[in-house]
Amino acid sequence: MHDAPAWRKSSYSTEQEFGTCVEVAELGDRMGVRDSKNPGGPHLSFSREAWAAFVGSIGSRPI
Repeated sequence: MHDAPAWRKSSYSTEQEFGTCVEVAELGDRMGVRDSKNPGGPHLSFSREAWAAFVGSIGSRPI
């Protein structure tokens, strides 16, 4: 039996943002991304390398 992924939401998210947020989780050697409003729904899966490149590319942009 596998443990359930530990999904986490960004600390930048608040309930006042109309609930529009994504959650991420480590899925073995991959990273999962899902809609926080639909936790039972589908999720996207990325290699750790692709996820690191994505996060690195948005981390330096102003909000």
